[in-house]
Amino acid sequence: MATGPKIGVVGVGRMGANIARRLKDVGYAVSAVYDVRRETAEEIARELGATPSATLDGVTQSADLIVTVVTDDAAMRRIFAESGDSLLTHAKGKLFVNCATITPDVHVDVERLVEGNGGQSLEACMASSITQAREGTLYLMIGGRKEAFERAEPVLQKMSASLRYVGKSGEAAKVKALVNMVMNINTAGLAEGLGLGDALGLDLDMLREIFAQTGANSRVLETDGADMQNRDHDCYFSASHAAKDSGIALSLARGAGLELPLAAAAKGQFDAMVQAGIGELDKSGVAELTFKSRRAPTLAKT
Repeated sequence: MATGPKIGVVGVGRMGANIARRLKDVGYAVSAVYDVRRETAEEIARELGATPSATLDGVTQSADLIVTVVTDDAAMRRIFAESGDSLLTHAKGKLFVNCATITPDVHVDVERLVEGNGGQSLEACMASSITQAREGTLYLMIGGRKEAFERAEPVLQKMSASLRYVGKSGEAAKVKALVNMVMNINTAGLAEGLGLGDALGLDLDMLREIFAQTGANSRVLETDGADMQNRDHDCYFSASHAAKDSGIALSLARGAGLELPLAAAAKGQFDAMVQAGIGELDKSGVAELTFKSRRAPTLAKT
């Protein structure tokens, strides 16, 4: 029998759907799901025995805790709009756990709006991917009021293998932006290393093995190295999201009076993927720009 708060999920794409599945598996009642793609919401709702809500306020009305996983600042502002269909309707007493990688100031604005309508808001920034969402082994960085964190913690524990309370609203989003900035730099750098190795006629299996035992090692080498070599770019974290997240970090840098040339160069590579029409490939697809034998969006595997 389901126990604990009733859960609503807004945004049931690759990450949101797997968070919903995980919470259902561990005993929570997933009462309603919503997605801008109506057919996606209906499919996940059938699987979970939930209501495919046609409206945002329907999710808030039917749930105690609402997890949101949307794409960007604009989508976040839309679901928390101050007029029209919005999660803010019926928000009194409800707790919102917002997992999207968005601009820190937007998290702060959402907290203000939610609290103004009698609810609580928390950012739960994810530093993991689809498999971890499904298995409940995400790494979560939490920002918001401590009392909101303590209220959400039992649910967050079921979503994660590890979580870290960072501080007030917006702080976790800053940390997440830096995590993704460094990851994106590492990804673009690895693609260049493997691309140059290929152009020099080196055995890439050998090269990756040596990278792993030297200062060239990284988590990205483990997750993306073979995929870059084999042109296997099934999407776990898209190039378009990499470009967006690098842009958030660069905006923070400008606000702090810093220039970050490596972050800017990495963003340029992911922007180039988007412009070439391959932005929905995994970020490992940046290798398509760096291997001399490729240099085009025509892929052996898509």
